[in-house]
Amino acid sequence: MSFLGFFSKDKKESLDKGLAKTKESFLSKIGKAVAGKSKVDEEVLDELEEILIGSDVGVQTTLKIIGRIEDRVARDKYLSSSELERILREEIASLLEENNSADLSDFHIPTDKKPYVIMVVGVNGVGKTTTIGKLSAQLKKKGHSIVLGAADTFRAAAVDQLKLWGERVGVPVVAHGMNTDPSAVAYDAVKTGVESLADVVIIDTAGRLHTKVNLMNELTKIKRVIQKFVPDAPHEVLLVLDGSTGQNAAIQAKEFTKATEVTALAITKLDGTAKGGVVIGISDEFKIPVKYIGVGERVDDLQVFNKHEFVDSLFKK
Repeated sequence: MSFLGFFSKDKKESLDKGLAKTKESFLSKIGKAVAGKSKVDEEVLDELEEILIGSDVGVQTTLKIIGRIEDRVARDKYLSSSELERILREEIASLLEENNSADLSDFHIPTDKKPYVIMVVGVNGVGKTTTIGKLSAQLKKKGHSIVLGAADTFRAAAVDQLKLWGERVGVPVVAHGMNTDPSAVAYDAVKTGVESLADVVIIDTAGRLHTKVNLMNELTKIKRVIQKFVPDAPHEVLLVLDGSTGQNAAIQAKEFTKATEVTALAITKLDGTAKGGVVIGISDEFKIPVKYIGVGERVDDLQVFNKHEFVDSLFKK
């Protein structure tokens, strides 16, 4: 099933390229597992289980996929090894279907809700600020007016990096500098957004996990101060995860979902890694929509996650 009517050829090529290492590792291992086998037996399923776990799909999601394939083997009585890839593809697509309700599910910016406030969370080094910059560029291209808030005040580089993105994209950045109160920055950013009738305010937050209580308190405080201007803000809490860290990304997701109510995920740095299977596991485990995936350096390489095209690229010969 192809959605190229919505998904440009250029973006599909970028996705294929970005997932190339995951696909090569994944398909070559499956090929070896079924080599010389005429049917899917217990040995093949054991090897498939190892391959899925090794591809960072995660233990629980892997067991779910294996269980579904076992059910099909039992139902169909005889399943040839040549059919295994097709069935695996179907089951992964089915799993993503259950966990992400819509295709091309990027942020829908309503016209009657100004500003639409997006709070971005994630540990340092995952590509959080870069994701904000790319998302800003894409939203501006669609005609939206944007204000950025540099509330990651514990790293001078984060404030400076966001300012650079603001200059590059041509959007204002509210910043107080390093070691200032993050909630004060968020307050001023939303205030600026309200006063300038901006469509979107995106707030960068500090990426620290070592003190979970402090993190929780800080995010709660940011929410509280921005609600003085926009009572139902933030409208989205976007968690950015580094896909190249594999299961470590899943651990981070677990900690951040404890600390705050995460509504959407962006999984970055999938190009250059064989751990793209982590998208499947995280989507399944947390039941939070994967809105964006990062498959390259260009602004457009932050792609709206399309589960059909993702699976297609993963199994493309």
